[in-house]
Amino acid sequence: MSEMAERTGMSVTQAMAERRAVKAFDPEFRIPEPDMRDLLETALLSPTAFNIQNWRIVRVTDAALRREIRAVAWDQPQVTDAAELLVLCADVDAWDKSPERYWTEAPQAVQDLIVPNIRKYYDGRPQVARDEAMRSCGMLAQSIMLLAAERGWDTCPMDGFDFDAVAELINLPADHAISLMVAVGKRAEAPFAKPGQLPFEEVVVSDRF
Repeated sequence: MSEMAERTGMSVTQAMAERRAVKAFDPEFRIPEPDMRDLLETALLSPTAFNIQNWRIVRVTDAALRREIRAVAWDQPQVTDAAELLVLCADVDAWDKSPERYWTEAPQAVQDLIVPNIRKYYDGRPQVARDEAMRSCGMLAQSIMLLAAERGWDTCPMDGFDFDAVAELINLPADHAISLMVAVGKRAEAPFAKPGQLPFEEVVVSDRF
């Protein structure tokens, strides 16, 4: 049985323990389109404030564009070698784009309560809207990485790149911001062991610092 087959179907706990930021990907490995779509559709069930789903995923499939992104990403090989390169972007004005559509399946009484409060909360508070969108992208990225691990794939979250240059390369709209990239594929070599964890008592605080 292959290493990937052995890792497929792992629990969330296993995925958390075994997930690594893989740097060396097998450039020949491909993920079937239905499988990748299933991963993304499942990841998009992640939570967002007010259910505004303010993330946008740019799936970079063009090889030439991948090479251009790699050139502004410290020449990191995972940009071109991973099966998938996802640029997770935040639509910072999603709250103002027909927000009623985020609640169409809710009871009318709930819609009448929630939808007006979306604008009340974000209007005139651009930093709040941006921060919220970035948090959404962070949760989406973690979902993608754990779902990939469940399927026996590897990932690498990335922020080591020129954000402005990548934004230009992907024609990022003015009301969007890039949060991070996630490479998805199959490791070409085993990553080294986790380099070290801080003591539980140092990072978990009871009630107050």
